[in-house]
Amino acid sequence: MKIATWNVNGIRARQAQLREWLERDRPDVVCLQELKAEPSQIPEQVKLQDYHAYWHGYRAYSGVSLHIRKGLFDAEPAFSHPEFDMESRIVQAEVGRLVLASVYVPNGGKDYEAKLGFMIKLAAWAKKLHRDGRELVLCGDMNITRTDMDVHPNERKPGIIGQREEERELLDKLLAQHLVDVGRALDPDNPSLFTWWAPWRNLRQRNIGWRLDYILASPAIAERAASCAVLSDVGTSDHAPVVMTTA
Repeated sequence: MKIATWNVNGIRARQAQLREWLERDRPDVVCLQELKAEPSQIPEQVKLQDYHAYWHGYRAYSGVSLHIRKGLFDAEPAFSHPEFDMESRIVQAEVGRLVLASVYVPNGGKDYEAKLGFMIKLAAWAKKLHRDGRELVLCGDMNITRTDMDVHPNERKPGIIGQREEERELLDKLLAQHLVDVGRALDPDNPSLFTWWAPWRNLRQRNIGWRLDYILASPAIAERAASCAVLSDVGTSDHAPVVMTTA
């Protein structure tokens, strides 16, 4: 199975790139963030007929979607939103015991306390799913760097949002709910593993970035992961897609 996540930073601006990538790599599950479009504004060319899809967005702001290849599972996915959803930031799909979710954590620049509250609720949601015997794959833009290694040395700034210790502690609490950071588990010592680059001074080409985009999975799923790659060659968003392939 191939599970992918991408903050497209505006689906209408990236529609041709998204379709080209989906047709090239054929992921089985696709989680998108920062659509910046309400469902009626989604371009027709990205509504691929071989996916079950749920579009959840606002005009010009936030938004997530979740796409699951038809025939991947015996039953059709049941899409919904956890009760703590705000500003169209999370959509989940249930297929038997498995829960797949696309999430876009608030940046925190506009309302830092809302970001912290969202992360607390996200961890509580993951805890309940585990307690109920569910397996989870949670994909998306967490807007938090897990450690200093997830930030290029030139970009490390004490106290800046996204690198604060209290944010990282909340991300660790989410991971403590029986989740594995698959990208880092497969590449534990790589100091150049980034998924976001500020859009100036050729930072992406120079790989001076932050790791903000994650695929988190229950241990039984993470153990089957053969790779978790950052596709830095795809698209013109300030984020790159991340793709996990399982055996």
